[in-house]
Amino acid sequence: MALFRAEGIQKRFGARVVLENITLSIEAGSVHGIMGPNGAGKTTCFHVLTGHHAPDAGRITFDGRDITGLKPHVIARLGVSRSFQMMNLFDDAVVIENVMLALPAFRAISGRPFRTSFGDSRLIEAALEVLDQVGLAERAWHNAKSLSYGDRRALEIAVALAAEPRILFLDEPTAGLGAKATQNLAQLIRRLRQRYTICLIEHDMRFLFELADRISVIHWGQVIAEGAPEALKANKWVARSALGEVA
Repeated sequence: MALFRAEGIQKRFGARVVLENITLSIEAGSVHGIMGPNGAGKTTCFHVLTGHHAPDAGRITFDGRDITGLKPHVIARLGVSRSFQMMNLFDDAVVIENVMLALPAFRAISGRPFRTSFGDSRLIEAALEVLDQVGLAERAWHNAKSLSYGDRRALEIAVALAAEPRILFLDEPTAGLGAKATQNLAQLIRRLRQRYTICLIEHDMRFLFELADRISVIHWGQVIAEGAPEALKANKWVARSALGEVA
């Protein structure tokens, strides 16, 4: 049984139909890619899957539990975490503070004075373990705004991981990255897949085809093709689109 599944998802904004009968199945331990042209509905799909928009129709399940229409914070506490196209970091805080704020243990002691919580050795240790996963432990006490763009992307992933997810949704993680930073991110995702199920939207098709076990192609708000990267290279829908040039 799939760890995460969406069936017949529909979403409209006024008269505009953005998602129409979207069905996705994400297997535990896999990297599942979503690709498609701009305006195809990919980010809206992520918003629906993670609770930021309620679907107008359809059903979403996580580990067999129906999570359709639940609020984002409820879904996150069940083990679903995500990043966004636009990074959302606290630039005036140090790197480790960004991660500590997302730790479940930090939320559990929210009644404690703010700065006292940041001095808790257990929270510091937990945050350092997360930062070590993304290669930023040595920069834990640097200001977040001092990081390179690539390291800021890694920090954003660390913040998502701090919530202790079972599945991680990444929305265009290579956006704005140069060639070297993109290679570093690919290495990071290869390491993370050993511990997490990952679903990512990606505009860099070479990046996606090298990493994903399975890819869903979304166009006109629908899944028009799905399969392993090798199979999609021969798919007529992909071949007829601009995506086919990369595939």
